[in-house]
Amino acid sequence: MRRRCVGRYKRGAMPVLPPGAPPSPTRVRHGVLAFTLTLTAIAYLDRVCIATAAPAMKDELGLSDVQMGYVFSAFTLAYAAFEVPSGWLADRFGARLMLARIVVWWSVMTAATGAVGGFLSLVAVRFLFGMGEAGTFPSITRAYGRWLPAPERGRAFGLALMTAALAGAATQPLVVMLLAQIHWRHTFVVFGCVGLAWAVAWLWWFRDDPHRHPDVNAAELQLIGSAPPTPHGAVPWGALLRSRNLWAMCTMYFGAIYGWYFYLTWLPTYLLRARGFDLQQVGWLAALPLLSIGAGVFVGGWLSDVLARRWGLRAGRRTPGLIGLPLAALAIVGAIRTPDPYAAAVLLAAAAGLAALGVSPAWAVCLEIGGHHAGVVSGAMNTFGNLGGTLSPIVMGLSLQTWGSWNAALATIVVGYALAAVSWLLIDPTQCPTE
Repeated sequence: MRRRCVGRYKRGAMPVLPPGAPPSPTRVRHGVLAFTLTLTAIAYLDRVCIATAAPAMKDELGLSDVQMGYVFSAFTLAYAAFEVPSGWLADRFGARLMLARIVVWWSVMTAATGAVGGFLSLVAVRFLFGMGEAGTFPSITRAYGRWLPAPERGRAFGLALMTAALAGAATQPLVVMLLAQIHWRHTFVVFGCVGLAWAVAWLWWFRDDPHRHPDVNAAELQLIGSAPPTPHGAVPWGALLRSRNLWAMCTMYFGAIYGWYFYLTWLPTYLLRARGFDLQQVGWLAALPLLSIGAGVFVGGWLSDVLARRWGLRAGRRTPGLIGLPLAALAIVGAIRTPDPYAAAVLLAAAAGLAALGVSPAWAVCLEIGGHHAGVVSGAMNTFGNLGGTLSPIVMGLSLQTWGSWNAALATIVVGYALAAVSWLLIDPTQCPTE
């Protein structure tokens, strides 16, 4: 019987393998995946809790709908503004230091949200929160590029985004339960304490270069296909700015994430005020789109890996988004038109999952067209996505104040999904502007 071979043995004799038997690859890369899944769960735990607490915060702080829209958007504006610089830092200094810094920063800012005194201080804290959290997914992209074999990356991004969405879904009813027991200010302190232990463990265990991790053996290095790192060269900004591929990626992500942020911000308020549900019902119904997103990002990432092996990268990576986004737009139209509140909630959840089919493949494409500069490329794409996320809550608030209409706001999500679908037609993962 062949025994499992590991990269280092500190005590005792090496295991005896049958003559000529190759050593089994170690599985340290699975630990990297587990760490990043935990990270994305914590990120969305901290990011989503404000949406469920928003009605209580509005009442106590005396905020209008428009002001609440600006509060939601302060995070995403800062997140968008600092994505590319943070992606460059991840390329330059590695995911180990960047992700530890990011998690400590956002944990402090989450706790600080519970200490705000009004509109201006809340906007300032949320802006600082977004500034600190920027670079999370570009840094994860950098880690996956070093640690995961190419055929596994779409599925890995799907798992990471699915975990984020499921954590966001769990956050909705969890915050409702906490609000029944403690003040909304204290909920932010509770959630802010979660990330610090993760940062300590990450710094202790992770290495940017698989060759430097003490538990990785040669068989796993060969499986990963990761060469020793070379000096980080200058970013080819001119080639990137001229790349139709990159502009199409940015436009696509803008349209897709514009809709995503409706579910993260205004959905609980929509279900309360437009559809007549009570707070307990909202806690569960607002979780449905995030559960659907979790399924969508996982299926989309897995499907893009399967189709890329069968049809090639160009068709394989594009197909999930080209199918899902038009269907998502139709589901939003159905939610607008139906008078049944439960049907509307289900259709919105379906739209969220269908639109999410193209999200994980997009991050895999960033690795494929970004090469050594995948952090910058993914940061640019996520910048535009979060600009869409910044605009979305503001449009919702202005629509409510100006026209008193949720339907007009939801119609803009339909336009965003259509724009994203068209953009996928222009994306070619086989064309790399950085090489």
